[in-house]
Amino acid sequence: MTFDRWNPLLDIPAFPGDRYAVIADRLAAILNTRNDVVMIQSEAIVALEAAATSIIRPGMKAINIVTSPYGLWFGEWMRRAGGEVIDVTAIAARAIEVDAVADAINSHPDASVLSLVHAESASGICNPLLEIIALARTHGLLTVVDAVASVGGHDLDVDALGIDIAVIGPQKALAGPAGLSALSISSDAWRQIRKPGGLSNSILSLSDLKSWIENGRGPLPGTTVPLEWHALDAALGRIEAEGIDAVIARHTLAAKATRAGIEALGVDVWTSAETGSNLVTSVKVPEALSAEKLLTTVTHLRQPLATGVGPGAENLVRITHTGQQACLDVVSAAVSAYGLALRSSGKDADIGAAQAAILTVYGKVGR
Repeated sequence: MTFDRWNPLLDIPAFPGDRYAVIADRLAAILNTRNDVVMIQSEAIVALEAAATSIIRPGMKAINIVTSPYGLWFGEWMRRAGGEVIDVTAIAARAIEVDAVADAINSHPDASVLSLVHAESASGICNPLLEIIALARTHGLLTVVDAVASVGGHDLDVDALGIDIAVIGPQKALAGPAGLSALSISSDAWRQIRKPGGLSNSILSLSDLKSWIENGRGPLPGTTVPLEWHALDAALGRIEAEGIDAVIARHTLAAKATRAGIEALGVDVWTSAETGSNLVTSVKVPEALSAEKLLTTVTHLRQPLATGVGPGAENLVRITHTGQQACLDVVSAAVSAYGLALRSSGKDADIGAAQAAILTVYGKVGR
Protein backbone atom coordinates (compact mmCIF):
# COMPACT_ATOMS: atom_id res chain seq x y z
CA MET A 1 0.00 0.00 0.00
CA THR A 2 1.31 3.48 -0.84
CA PHE A 3 0.30 6.89 0.45
CA ASP A 4 0.77 9.96 -1.69
CA ARG A 5 -0.91 12.59 0.47
CA TRP A 6 1.53 15.50 0.71
CA ASN A 7 2.53 16.77 4.15
CA PRO A 8 4.83 19.78 4.62
CA LEU A 9 6.46 18.13 7.64
CA LEU A 10 7.56 15.06 5.70
CA ASP A 11 10.13 14.56 2.93
CA ILE A 12 11.89 17.80 3.86
CA PRO A 13 14.61 18.82 1.37
CA ALA A 14 18.13 18.18 2.62
CA PHE A 15 19.87 21.12 4.22
CA PRO A 16 22.77 22.18 1.96
CA GLY A 17 26.11 20.96 3.25
CA ASP A 18 27.80 24.30 2.64
CA ARG A 19 25.24 26.16 4.76
CA TYR A 20 26.29 24.82 8.17
CA ALA A 21 29.33 27.09 8.25
CA VAL A 22 27.10 30.00 7.27
CA ILE A 23 24.77 29.21 10.17
CA ALA A 24 27.74 29.11 12.54
CA ASP A 25 28.93 32.50 11.33
CA ARG A 26 25.47 34.02 11.74
CA LEU A 27 25.31 32.72 15.30
CA ALA A 28 28.77 34.15 15.94
CA ALA A 29 27.51 37.56 14.80
CA ILE A 30 24.64 37.39 17.28
CA LEU A 31 27.14 36.56 20.03
CA ASN A 32 29.57 39.28 18.94
CA THR A 33 32.42 36.79 18.81
CA ARG A 34 35.27 35.73 16.59
CA ASN A 35 35.64 32.52 18.59
CA ASP A 36 34.81 29.22 16.96
CA VAL A 37 31.13 28.33 16.97
CA VAL A 38 30.21 24.65 16.94
CA MET A 39 26.73 23.19 16.79
CA ILE A 40 25.06 20.17 18.34
CA GLN A 41 22.01 18.44 16.94
CA SER A 42 20.17 18.36 20.24
CA GLU A 43 18.40 20.58 22.72
CA ALA A 44 20.74 22.83 24.70
CA ILE A 45 20.83 20.60 27.79
CA VAL A 46 23.13 18.29 25.79
CA ALA A 47 25.42 21.17 24.84
CA LEU A 48 25.60 22.21 28.49
CA GLU A 49 26.54 18.71 29.62
CA ALA A 50 29.08 18.52 26.80
CA ALA A 51 30.69 21.75 28.03
CA ALA A 52 30.88 20.50 31.62
CA THR A 53 32.22 17.11 30.61
CA SER A 54 34.74 18.41 28.08
CA ILE A 55 36.41 21.18 30.05
CA ILE A 56 37.01 19.30 33.32
CA ARG A 57 39.76 16.80 34.03
CA PRO A 58 40.13 14.77 37.25
CA GLY A 59 41.44 16.89 40.11
CA MET A 60 40.52 20.26 38.60
CA LYS A 61 38.66 22.69 40.83
CA ALA A 62 35.67 24.64 39.54
CA ILE A 63 33.50 27.37 41.06
CA ASN A 64 29.89 26.77 40.04
CA ILE A 65 27.20 29.40 40.63
CA VAL A 66 23.83 27.86 41.45
CA THR A 67 20.65 29.88 40.94
CA SER A 68 18.41 27.13 39.54
CA PRO A 69 18.28 23.39 38.85
CA TYR A 70 20.45 24.03 35.78
CA GLY A 71 23.33 25.23 37.93
CA LEU A 72 22.94 22.17 40.15
CA TRP A 73 23.07 19.86 37.15
CA PHE A 74 26.13 21.60 35.75
CA GLY A 75 27.94 21.02 39.03
CA GLU A 76 26.95 17.35 39.00
CA TRP A 77 28.28 16.90 35.47
CA MET A 78 31.62 18.47 36.40
CA ARG A 79 31.87 16.21 39.46
CA ARG A 80 31.13 13.20 37.27
CA ALA A 81 34.07 14.23 35.10
CA GLY A 82 36.31 14.13 38.18
CA GLY A 83 36.28 17.80 39.13
CA GLU A 84 36.22 19.26 42.62
CA VAL A 85 33.25 21.60 42.44
CA ILE A 86 32.61 24.52 44.80
CA ASP A 87 28.93 25.46 44.56
CA VAL A 88 28.13 29.10 45.29
CA THR A 89 24.41 28.96 45.94
CA ALA A 90 22.12 31.97 45.87
CA ILE A 91 19.09 32.53 48.06
CA ALA A 92 16.43 30.31 46.55
CA ALA A 93 15.16 31.67 43.22
CA ARG A 94 17.21 34.85 43.59
CA ALA A 95 20.15 36.24 41.63
CA ILE A 96 23.63 35.57 43.01
CA GLU A 97 25.40 38.32 44.96
CA VAL A 98 28.70 39.41 43.41
CA ASP A 99 30.32 39.47 46.86
CA ALA A 100 29.51 35.76 47.31
CA VAL A 101 31.28 34.98 44.06
CA ALA A 102 34.27 37.11 45.02
CA ASP A 103 34.53 35.34 48.37
CA ALA A 104 34.51 31.93 46.68
CA ILE A 105 37.18 32.94 44.19
CA ASN A 106 39.38 34.38 46.93
CA SER A 107 38.88 31.28 49.09
CA HIS A 108 39.87 28.94 46.24
CA PRO A 109 42.81 30.51 44.40
CA ASP A 110 43.58 27.12 42.84
CA ALA A 111 40.25 27.01 40.95
CA SER A 112 40.56 27.06 37.17
CA VAL A 113 36.94 27.20 35.93
CA LEU A 114 33.88 29.32 36.77
CA SER A 115 30.41 28.43 35.50
CA LEU A 116 27.07 30.22 35.74
CA VAL A 117 23.68 30.71 34.15
CA HIS A 118 23.13 34.22 32.79
CA ALA A 119 19.32 34.46 32.92
CA GLU A 120 16.90 32.00 34.50
CA SER A 121 13.53 31.31 32.90
CA ALA A 122 12.73 29.08 35.87
CA SER A 123 12.40 32.07 38.23
CA GLY A 124 12.73 35.18 36.07
CA ILE A 125 16.07 36.37 37.47
CA CYS A 126 19.21 37.52 35.68
CA ASN A 127 22.65 37.17 37.24
CA PRO A 128 25.20 40.04 37.14
CA LEU A 129 27.20 38.59 34.25
CA LEU A 130 29.47 41.55 33.55
CA GLU A 131 30.75 41.80 37.13
CA ILE A 132 31.18 38.05 37.55
CA ILE A 133 33.07 37.54 34.30
CA ALA A 134 35.31 40.49 35.15
CA LEU A 135 36.14 38.85 38.50
CA ALA A 136 36.85 35.53 36.81
CA ARG A 137 39.14 37.09 34.22
CA THR A 138 41.08 38.96 36.88
CA HIS A 139 41.85 35.62 38.53
CA GLY A 140 42.58 33.74 35.30
CA LEU A 141 39.54 31.45 35.41
CA LEU A 142 38.06 29.84 32.32
CA THR A 143 34.39 30.83 32.11
CA VAL A 144 31.40 28.79 30.99
CA VAL A 145 28.11 30.67 30.58
CA ASP A 146 24.68 29.15 30.03
CA ALA A 147 23.16 31.86 27.83
CA VAL A 148 20.23 29.80 26.56
CA ALA A 149 17.65 32.05 28.23
CA SER A 150 19.48 35.31 27.64
CA VAL A 151 20.79 35.34 24.07
CA GLY A 152 18.64 37.74 22.07
CA GLY A 153 16.97 39.13 25.17
CA HIS A 154 19.96 40.62 26.98
CA ASP A 155 23.18 42.23 25.86
CA LEU A 156 25.70 39.44 25.30
CA ASP A 157 29.05 40.50 23.86
CA VAL A 158 31.12 37.35 24.22
CA ASP A 159 34.43 38.82 23.08
CA ALA A 160 34.14 42.10 24.98
CA LEU A 161 33.33 40.21 28.18
CA GLY A 162 35.91 37.51 27.55
CA ILE A 163 33.60 34.49 27.89
CA ASP A 164 35.42 31.26 27.07
CA ILE A 165 32.39 29.05 26.43
CA ALA A 166 28.90 30.38 25.81
CA VAL A 167 26.11 27.85 25.33
CA ILE A 168 22.99 28.96 23.48
CA GLY A 169 19.74 27.53 22.18
CA PRO A 170 17.57 29.25 19.57
CA GLN A 171 14.18 28.38 21.07
CA LYS A 172 13.72 31.33 23.43
CA ALA A 173 14.40 34.98 22.49
CA LEU A 174 15.54 33.96 19.00
CA ALA A 175 12.16 32.23 18.50
CA GLY A 176 13.70 29.30 16.64
CA PRO A 177 13.61 25.51 16.93
CA ALA A 178 14.38 23.70 20.18
CA GLY A 179 16.20 20.72 18.70
CA LEU A 180 19.55 22.41 18.01
CA SER A 181 22.12 24.20 20.15
CA ALA A 182 25.49 25.88 19.75
CA LEU A 183 28.59 26.87 21.68
CA SER A 184 31.18 29.56 21.14
CA ILE A 185 34.60 28.34 22.27
CA SER A 186 37.70 30.46 22.85
CA SER A 187 41.26 29.38 22.04
CA ASP A 188 41.99 29.07 25.78
CA ALA A 189 38.98 26.81 26.20
CA TRP A 190 40.03 24.68 23.23
CA ARG A 191 43.47 24.15 24.77
CA GLN A 192 41.84 22.82 27.92
CA ILE A 193 39.25 20.73 26.06
CA ARG A 194 41.92 19.03 23.92
CA LYS A 195 44.15 18.01 26.77
CA PRO A 196 44.59 14.23 27.14
CA GLY A 197 41.99 12.34 29.12
CA GLY A 198 38.85 13.83 27.64
CA LEU A 199 35.92 12.04 26.09
CA SER A 200 36.02 10.98 22.46
CA ASN A 201 33.54 9.37 20.08
CA SER A 202 30.72 10.88 22.11
CA ILE A 203 28.04 13.51 21.61
CA LEU A 204 29.38 14.97 24.87
CA SER A 205 32.86 15.45 23.41
CA LEU A 206 33.50 18.99 22.25
CA SER A 207 36.95 17.83 21.18
CA ASP A 208 35.30 15.70 18.51
CA LEU A 209 33.54 18.77 17.15
CA LYS A 210 36.86 20.51 16.60
CA SER A 211 37.43 18.15 13.67
CA TRP A 212 34.46 19.74 11.87
CA ILE A 213 36.36 23.04 11.94
CA GLU A 214 39.69 21.47 11.06
CA ASN A 215 38.14 19.65 8.10
CA GLY A 216 36.78 22.81 6.51
CA ARG A 217 33.35 23.22 8.19
CA GLY A 218 31.44 21.30 5.57
CA PRO A 219 28.54 18.90 6.22
CA LEU A 220 28.11 17.98 9.86
CA PRO A 221 29.02 14.46 10.94
CA GLY A 222 26.20 12.03 11.46
CA THR A 223 22.67 12.18 10.12
CA THR A 224 21.33 15.72 10.15
CA VAL A 225 17.73 16.74 10.80
CA PRO A 226 16.73 18.97 7.86
CA LEU A 227 13.53 20.32 9.41
CA GLU A 228 15.40 21.76 12.41
CA TRP A 229 18.13 23.31 10.25
CA HIS A 230 15.68 24.92 7.84
CA ALA A 231 13.76 26.27 10.85
CA LEU A 232 16.94 27.71 12.37
CA ASP A 233 17.88 29.25 9.03
CA ALA A 234 14.46 30.93 8.88
CA ALA A 235 14.63 32.10 12.51
CA LEU A 236 18.04 33.68 11.94
CA GLY A 237 16.71 35.40 8.84
CA ARG A 238 13.93 36.93 10.89
CA ILE A 239 16.40 38.03 13.59
CA GLU A 240 18.70 39.59 11.01
CA ALA A 241 15.82 41.41 9.33
CA GLU A 242 14.82 42.97 12.64
CA GLY A 243 18.40 43.42 13.86
CA ILE A 244 19.75 41.80 17.02
CA ASP A 245 19.91 45.14 18.84
CA ALA A 246 16.25 45.74 18.03
CA VAL A 247 15.36 42.23 19.24
CA ILE A 248 17.10 42.90 22.55
CA ALA A 249 15.40 46.30 22.83
CA ARG A 250 12.01 44.70 22.17
CA HIS A 251 12.56 42.21 25.00
CA THR A 252 13.79 44.96 27.32
CA LEU A 253 10.66 47.00 26.55
CA ALA A 254 8.35 44.02 27.10
CA ALA A 255 9.96 43.33 30.48
CA LYS A 256 9.63 46.98 31.52
CA ALA A 257 5.99 47.14 30.44
CA THR A 258 5.13 43.86 32.15
CA ARG A 259 6.71 45.06 35.39
CA ALA A 260 4.79 48.33 35.19
CA GLY A 261 1.54 46.50 34.54
CA ILE A 262 2.01 44.05 37.40
CA GLU A 263 2.87 46.83 39.85
CA ALA A 264 -0.20 48.79 38.72
CA LEU A 265 -2.34 45.72 39.45
CA GLY A 266 -1.24 46.22 43.05
CA VAL A 267 1.15 43.25 43.12
CA ASP A 268 4.89 43.10 43.83
CA VAL A 269 7.20 41.77 41.13
CA TRP A 270 9.45 38.97 42.45
CA THR A 271 12.81 40.57 41.73
CA SER A 272 14.18 44.03 41.04
CA ALA A 273 14.53 45.45 37.55
CA GLU A 274 18.32 45.17 37.88
CA THR A 275 18.16 41.42 38.55
CA GLY A 276 15.13 40.60 36.42
CA SER A 277 15.08 38.62 33.17
CA ASN A 278 13.95 40.35 29.99
CA LEU A 279 12.24 37.14 28.89
CA VAL A 280 10.17 36.24 31.96
CA THR A 281 8.66 38.34 34.74
CA SER A 282 7.85 36.46 37.95
CA VAL A 283 5.31 37.43 40.56
CA LYS A 284 4.91 35.99 44.04
CA VAL A 285 1.44 34.60 44.61
CA PRO A 286 -0.38 36.13 47.59
CA GLU A 287 -0.28 34.28 50.90
CA ALA A 288 -2.70 31.37 51.29
CA LEU A 289 -3.03 30.97 47.52
CA SER A 290 -1.48 28.26 45.35
CA ALA A 291 0.16 29.32 42.11
CA GLU A 292 -1.04 26.17 40.37
CA LYS A 293 -4.64 26.56 41.53
CA LEU A 294 -4.61 30.26 40.78
CA LEU A 295 -3.64 29.67 37.16
CA THR A 296 -6.30 27.02 36.62
CA THR A 297 -8.90 29.80 36.83
CA VAL A 298 -7.56 31.39 33.63
CA THR A 299 -6.33 28.35 31.69
CA HIS A 300 -9.10 28.91 29.14
CA LEU A 301 -7.56 32.27 28.21
CA ARG A 302 -4.46 30.50 26.83
CA GLN A 303 -2.01 33.14 27.98
CA PRO A 304 1.73 32.58 28.61
CA LEU A 305 1.41 32.14 32.38
CA ALA A 306 3.09 29.29 34.25
CA THR A 307 4.24 28.34 37.72
CA GLY A 308 7.87 28.77 38.75
CA VAL A 309 10.34 25.90 38.56
CA GLY A 310 12.77 24.73 41.23
CA PRO A 311 13.38 25.49 44.91
CA GLY A 312 12.06 28.86 45.99
CA ALA A 313 10.00 29.31 42.83
CA GLU A 314 7.15 26.96 43.67
CA ASN A 315 4.75 29.77 44.50
CA LEU A 316 5.72 32.12 41.70
CA VAL A 317 3.74 32.82 38.57
CA ARG A 318 5.89 33.41 35.50
CA ILE A 319 4.67 35.75 32.78
CA THR A 320 6.52 34.92 29.58
CA HIS A 321 7.39 37.61 27.03
CA THR A 322 9.94 35.66 25.02
CA GLY A 323 10.66 35.62 21.31
CA GLN A 324 7.63 36.60 19.26
CA GLN A 325 5.72 37.04 22.53
CA ALA A 326 7.82 40.09 23.43
CA CYS A 327 5.19 42.50 22.15
CA LEU A 328 2.42 44.78 23.36
CA ASP A 329 -0.57 42.53 22.69
CA VAL A 330 0.90 39.53 24.54
CA VAL A 331 2.10 41.61 27.49
CA SER A 332 -1.28 43.33 27.74
CA ALA A 333 -3.29 40.11 27.56
CA ALA A 334 -1.04 38.15 29.94
CA VAL A 335 -1.05 40.83 32.65
CA SER A 336 -4.83 41.14 32.32
CA ALA A 337 -5.18 37.38 32.64
CA TYR A 338 -3.16 37.41 35.84
CA GLY A 339 -5.36 40.21 37.15
CA LEU A 340 -8.44 38.12 36.38
CA ALA A 341 -6.89 35.14 38.16
CA LEU A 342 -6.38 37.28 41.27
CA ARG A 343 -9.94 38.56 41.13
CA SER A 344 -11.30 35.04 40.78
CA SER A 345 -9.52 34.21 44.04
CA GLY A 346 -10.99 37.17 45.88
CA LYS A 347 -8.01 39.50 45.58
CA ASP A 348 -8.09 43.09 44.37
CA ALA A 349 -6.50 43.73 40.99
CA ASP A 350 -6.77 47.04 39.11
CA ILE A 351 -6.71 45.76 35.56
CA GLY A 352 -7.54 49.15 34.11
CA ALA A 353 -4.58 50.75 35.84
CA ALA A 354 -2.37 47.89 34.66
CA GLN A 355 -3.36 48.45 31.03
CA ALA A 356 -2.76 52.17 31.36
CA ALA A 357 0.70 51.55 32.80
CA ILE A 358 1.59 49.15 29.99
CA LEU A 359 0.44 51.60 27.32
CA THR A 360 2.39 54.39 28.98
CA VAL A 361 5.61 52.39 28.71
CA TYR A 362 5.01 51.47 25.09
CA GLY A 363 3.82 54.99 24.30
CA LYS A 364 7.18 56.47 25.26
CA VAL A 365 9.02 54.52 22.55
CA GLY A 366 10.34 56.76 19.82
CA ARG A 367 9.68 60.02 21.66
